[in-house]
Amino acid sequence: MLNIGMYLWQFDQPILKRKFSRFLAFILSAILVVVLANNSFATAPKTTEILWDTYGIPHIYGKDAPSTFQAFGWAQMQSHANLLLRLYGQARGKAAEYWGEEYLESDKWVLTMGVPNRANSWYRAQSPAFRSYINAFTSGINTYAKAHPDLIDEQLKIVLPVKPEDVLAHLQRVLYFTFIVNQEQVTDITHTQSKAGSNGWAIAPKHSASGKAMLLANPHLLWSDLFVWYEAQITAPEMNASGAALVGIPVLAIAFNDYLGWTHTVNTHDGWDVYKLKLTDDGYLFDGKVRPFTTSKFLLKVKQKNGSLVEQSLLVKSSVHGAVVQEKDGFAVALRVVGADRPGVLEQWWDMARSRNLTQFQKVLKRLQLPMFTVMYADRAGHIMHLFNGLVPIRQQGDFQYWEGLIPGDTSKTLWKKMHPYQDLPRVIDPPSGWLQNANDAPWTTTFPSAIKADDYPAYMAPRGKMPFRAQSSAKMLAEDPKISFVEMIKYKHSTKMELAERILDDLIPAAQKYGDQLTHRAADILAAWNRNADADSRGAVLFSFWWQEMDQDQTFSIPWNENSWCTTPDGLKDPESAAKALQIAAAKVEKAYGKLDVAWGEVFRVRSGNLDLPANGGDGDLGIFRVLNFAPSTDERFQAVAGDSYVAAIEFSQPVRAMALLSYGNATQAGSPHITDQLQLFTRKQLRPVWRTRPEVLANLEERKTF
Repeated sequence: MLNIGMYLWQFDQPILKRKFSRFLAFILSAILVVVLANNSFATAPKTTEILWDTYGIPHIYGKDAPSTFQAFGWAQMQSHANLLLRLYGQARGKAAEYWGEEYLESDKWVLTMGVPNRANSWYRAQSPAFRSYINAFTSGINTYAKAHPDLIDEQLKIVLPVKPEDVLAHLQRVLYFTFIVNQEQVTDITHTQSKAGSNGWAIAPKHSASGKAMLLANPHLLWSDLFVWYEAQITAPEMNASGAALVGIPVLAIAFNDYLGWTHTVNTHDGWDVYKLKLTDDGYLFDGKVRPFTTSKFLLKVKQKNGSLVEQSLLVKSSVHGAVVQEKDGFAVALRVVGADRPGVLEQWWDMARSRNLTQFQKVLKRLQLPMFTVMYADRAGHIMHLFNGLVPIRQQGDFQYWEGLIPGDTSKTLWKKMHPYQDLPRVIDPPSGWLQNANDAPWTTTFPSAIKADDYPAYMAPRGKMPFRAQSSAKMLAEDPKISFVEMIKYKHSTKMELAERILDDLIPAAQKYGDQLTHRAADILAAWNRNADADSRGAVLFSFWWQEMDQDQTFSIPWNENSWCTTPDGLKDPESAAKALQIAAAKVEKAYGKLDVAWGEVFRVRSGNLDLPANGGDGDLGIFRVLNFAPSTDERFQAVAGDSYVAAIEFSQPVRAMALLSYGNATQAGSPHITDQLQLFTRKQLRPVWRTRPEVLANLEERKTF
């Protein structure tokens, strides 16, 4: 600055001096903007604090990593104390002892899967540093509980104090024994489709209007229980990430910083198998020999309505395949799940959020501690990536469909032990199309022209077959717009277009006019006038959705899906007369329930919470709707949203990063919080809110401050 001043002093003309002064001010301002934009991993503050913004989002500023984790534990308790403690109690396998018989099956599942014991071994297996971080997180939980006992339900205090092992038990229950496989699937011995879903987009600079990469995060989960998201910003040494974690998880699972970001979708990953064991002589046959089961005995306590405890024993048998989950008719069924030897998923997520470029990010991914989920990635350098992430067993035989069945367990030929390494997993970086999508479809349809060829991978890696309608809608929106702006990406995210209706109405309407009665003709007229959306004011959407429920959906189309015509197949009605009859039945039901055929979608499908009762926009992804909402029957022939769009984030990797987000049901469940439903009206209006990432932005929208 001294040299610049001396240089200015040499000018004789005041006008030149003023011009140069203005030029200098401009240069210094530009430098400051660049410095601030690039300072995404700021110098650690001297104290640790939480700044709560007006939407109840905690912005945590940690002086070091342990302090940051402690503050995050405190924050989760302030927003979700009762929910968090209940989830941890269930992860211990003691929920029936704490709260009654309704939790008994949950306890049996947790204990049969060995969750509490494995949590203890996983805790010992953590790196010393990360073990201290988990300790700090639980310290924050317990410190909050001691400071605010009056804000916690009495029946939930029995879980306190929370132990570090509880965090890892909860992680296992969520990730392995809910997302990978759940009790319902095992009971039916079927690989029924998970209730969890998601959309994810990555858009390269060549395909964006701004010339900057963009990312869309859009998981679809139940709006309750262990599926509840918690949004936060975490700022610590070498870390400044915004995103969301599931309640009780101490790190962000979907996140972005000023350099890069990622989202997850539930991928078509098979991480579990069930084996049929032939029982003989108190054991089972394996490679021609009788092998004994190993056994574990548990004494469960079940709380009665009068407060007393009744004891019940549980015997868990295990084979070389895994725990026995059924016994009948002279055979047993054993469950084998990937990942028991991978205790590092939390540290992997933490280090993903600390990465600054694709090379660093992939180095972390190569640890393969995360047992499933697509990774959809974008960064400031302009790279985009789709990774079919997961622990995929190396299997000696069979295709994907084979491994979804009951596998012979009497031979070592079917018993997998090793996992495919990172380089074996389907992956594409910077495809020629400039865009990537996943809507829970197989990796082969992530972009077009196809960038990942199914024939290059083992037949058991992921399923072959039709591209679901929601995925088709997703890919069509990306493919049809060569330069997508940030605003357009948000608009597309909220699309309620029914891709199924786009495909089939041109056949259904003439079929109804040809084969139908007067009621069917009226229904056809309404469908012809309908805008084919599931917006609150759309008339015809209810009728169409009722018709689809009446159809044999696997036998609807005359032309099956074809990968060479991915956005126009399946097509054609296989049986037009039956389709017309189904429309007649649906029309009669709609008119009886609502008094008219053209009832508005939002009159029937509602979003309700507390005192709010709002019309819904969006619907089931099976109809090809990108904005997913799932409903359960409610009163007065109405349906209430219980799942679907939850955490949504739209990110553009400009400098500084531009981001909008929403947590549909609000960032709290704790009674008395103003943030339980404060984002719901934005949600029903198809709006996102700004993500505040700089300290001045947060302070300008400050609701509360907590200093440690």
